[in-house]
Amino acid sequence: MKTQPSLVTLALAAALAIPGCESGERAAAATMDGAGASNGAVVKGGDDRTGPYDPVAGWWKGAPDHDDEWGWGQVAGVAVDHPDRIIVVTRGDWPADRSDPREDRLRRTNYIVVANGNGEIVEQWAQWDSLFTLPHQVYINPYDPDRHVWVVDSGGGAGHMQVVKFTNDGSEIAMRLGERDHPKTREAARARSDWGPYTYGWPSKLAFLPDGSFLLADGYWNSRIIKYSEDGEFIMQWGALGTGPGEFDLLHGLAVDEDRVYVADRQNERLQLFTHDGEFIEEWPNIFDPVNIWLDENGAVWVLDASLNRILKYDRDGVLQDYWGAYGAAGAIGRGIWPGGLSLPHQMDMDEDGNLYIASYSGGWINKFTPKPDADPGRLLGPRLLLTH
Repeated sequence: MKTQPSLVTLALAAALAIPGCESGERAAAATMDGAGASNGAVVKGGDDRTGPYDPVAGWWKGAPDHDDEWGWGQVAGVAVDHPDRIIVVTRGDWPADRSDPREDRLRRTNYIVVANGNGEIVEQWAQWDSLFTLPHQVYINPYDPDRHVWVVDSGGGAGHMQVVKFTNDGSEIAMRLGERDHPKTREAARARSDWGPYTYGWPSKLAFLPDGSFLLADGYWNSRIIKYSEDGEFIMQWGALGTGPGEFDLLHGLAVDEDRVYVADRQNERLQLFTHDGEFIEEWPNIFDPVNIWLDENGAVWVLDASLNRILKYDRDGVLQDYWGAYGAAGAIGRGIWPGGLSLPHQMDMDEDGNLYIASYSGGWINKFTPKPDADPGRLLGPRLLLTH
């Protein structure tokens, strides 16, 4: 009698045959149990909403000056100094009741805060509150032994569109780039293509190189990438508004590997890749709302998808390998916020212990995720790729 293949065998073969995200890795992930362990056992249920990570429930706390009236507004960015020092930028406080329709919706404070390993706010850089309007992202240059803190302030029409570099403790400004005489509207910005190297149009992202130079994505209104020296001197720029190769419409992700620059071209729903000199290489199309790119030392390209509330994993050839994440601001059955839920994720970073931190912009919180004990290492973000030259 001829032996018939089992249903499990047929299902696995079918999954491996599907192109794109149903790669062998994704199919293998589907057989994992709720803890992410691939142990060959059939485990029922589960929805993989946080992938190979466990959310740390209740990690993000209120600031010392938050009360029944005021709480977190839009939490825009996160950068890890070390596991007990997490630096966060926000766009000011909102009424604790986030549905409050009052016109005085914003309290201009808590733009830069620092949390400890338990999510408690231990530093408030209130001395710089008057400097900012719309802080957008925060960074620590991984090549910098002094671990300066960088903040990109998108500014808005009335504010200062700028990049500010602070000492690690926030006591001093080490560098400040950005002209005050900038375009006041998106239409004004896009009516010209000859803005100077320090006249920004809602800047968004930074990426650093080992020699101290850095790239700025400029940004929401302008459509270019600018390269500066370690001292902030202009080196070069590339890009223009449009949909063609080398053109952008809202740059919102930036990363660099050994020979390529990765750019999240948000409104065009794609990643574009360039040489370090700005020459177009290729595009990875059909990526909906990409806002952050993380290159790890294992060769994976991780993309934060704001609208889908997902983290997407690609290989260096642009082939989708895996994804996880789910919306978590409210529940249709009235359960409200659940641990690990994302709400317009905006920036992510990782500490040396492999814990992942994600700023949920619309939700007003930072998620902390810890690797599940039996997680498949291939599904975890690896340490940030660091270049040697």
